[in-house]
Amino acid sequence: MSEEKKPGVLEGFKTFLLRGNVIDLAVAVVIGAAFTNIVNSVVKGVINPLVGAFGTQDLEQYTSCLKGPCSSKDGEVTSGILIMWGTVLSAALSFVITAAVVYFLMVLPMSKYLAKMEARRKAKEGVQETLEISELEVLKEIRDALLAQHGGPGSAGAVGGSGDSGGSGDSGGPSGGPVDTSK
Repeated sequence: MSEEKKPGVLEGFKTFLLRGNVIDLAVAVVIGAAFTNIVNSVVKGVINPLVGAFGTQDLEQYTSCLKGPCSSKDGEVTSGILIMWGTVLSAALSFVITAAVVYFLMVLPMSKYLAKMEARRKAKEGVQETLEISELEVLKEIRDALLAQHGGPGSAGAVGGSGDSGGSGDSGGPSGGPVDTSK
């Protein structure tokens, strides 16, 4: 009997970590974190000042008071219910900008590239299929030429024919039975 050695927990964890997709995911997270800083800088440095042309300089300063007069002391609301919709709007703009950049700079070019590769693969398959069909046609032509050289199908001695020309040498009568010569 052969005993199979089961991989240990640490061995399995090492295999999991060294798989290609886990490393790719880790790289994506690091790049995504760096990219988030760029997007946040664009929102705070460009978008917020553009919105500030119509109101306050900082988009996150847009708020509404839901209940009663809102008052704050040292950055904390002491009375009323403060809704900070400017912060939500800023986060939504950051998301839209991030999604647009990811789509137009990463997803769209990659999908075009993959479509091009798929078209090349299909074209290569089409050529291969054409070659296979051509090969089959050539083999049929060779077969037909060999049959023609040996007298065609159904003749005696033809390649693939039965070799039987109709009986045992007796010509027989019209019905195929014995001929009566006594008359």
